[in-house]
Amino acid sequence: MIRITPTIEIDESEIQLDFIRASGPGGQNVNKVATAVQLRFDVNTSPSLPDNVRERLIHLGGRRVTGNGVLIIDARRFRTQERNRQDAITKLVELIRTAAVKPKPRRKTRPSLASKKRRVEIKRRHSTIKRLRRSVTHPED
Repeated sequence: MIRITPTIEIDESEIQLDFIRASGPGGQNVNKVATAVQLRFDVNTSPSLPDNVRERLIHLGGRRVTGNGVLIIDARRFRTQERNRQDAITKLVELIRTAAVKPKPRRKTRPSLASKKRRVEIKRRHSTIKRLRRSVTHPED
């Protein structure tokens, strides 16, 4: 069991890990050894997640979530399978922890009277400056 928060735990059987060959520099080792990790976690069918956390996780996952609701996390920072595996699991845990935090509802606010007066005063000064920049018209003789 992977503990995410005091109330949320995920069974390791819910996570599918695939080892793939990493791209980029690394010489022959890159071509021979599958060190990169692709973690798959089915968000829609996971019994470990409450519904509100599930919705926020799908939203936070963005393009990493497939149409079927499977979250895919790639980890290829390190040169060993084990470190990339731990990195992928850490990324998943952090993402779920972020989704578990309930967002604070936005409370509408109104500008204060002082801020309104400052805004009007700045506008008045600005218009005066612009008016003074205009060209002077001379009366026709």
